[in-house]
Amino acid sequence: MMTCDKHSFNPSYIGCREDILSLIPEGVKKVLDVGCSIGSTGERLKQKFGAEVTGIEIDEQMAKVAKGKLDRVILGDLDGIKLEDILTPDYFDCIILADVLEHLKDPWRILKDITTFLSNDGVVIASIPNVRHYTTIINLLFSGYWPYRERGIHDKTHLRFFTLKSIKELFRYANLRIIQLKRNYRIIEKPHIYNRLSKCLCFPLVRELFVFQYLVVAKKLKKE
Repeated sequence: MMTCDKHSFNPSYIGCREDILSLIPEGVKKVLDVGCSIGSTGERLKQKFGAEVTGIEIDEQMAKVAKGKLDRVILGDLDGIKLEDILTPDYFDCIILADVLEHLKDPWRILKDITTFLSNDGVVIASIPNVRHYTTIINLLFSGYWPYRERGIHDKTHLRFFTLKSIKELFRYANLRIIQLKRNYRIIEKPHIYNRLSKCLCFPLVRELFVFQYLVVAKKLKKE
């Protein structure tokens, strides 16, 4: 029998996202965690809020682990599965897309479609890497090289790339209004002690160049 050893997974994608948890409103009851990995964040959500958590995960082995932690786990590729056959409209009061949209062929369609399952007062919470980080510019200008990596902004599995401006366009297209925007800063792309100094370098004119990742909280636009 095959066992699911968490040490065989990319460590960047299996931990609990404390930054995401900090943005979730008090009192959430029904959460959809898209790209739930092994269920670490969803498990904490259940412990903290007593919420019902449904996960969607493309990796079969990760999904197997998550099924032991969450209420329900759907195995499938967002670019291919028909969510309307699986989920209930207006059901969730929180939908999480943590480091998911950049992996999709059509994140514009997926984000717009998935709001069908969000309640009128619910929130979408997403984390999206910033391709405008200065490391991208330096590599392209001075090395003539796109730095494919195993993690981070230049993760080789990323299909789409976003700046702050294109993130705002993405959410407008999905008829979502951004109500909160936070920035995770890094000088060095991978976790490093020097990143503690990153906020000191973030003057208004250049701060977007040191943003490693944007955290977005959004709600449905009210119909007139």
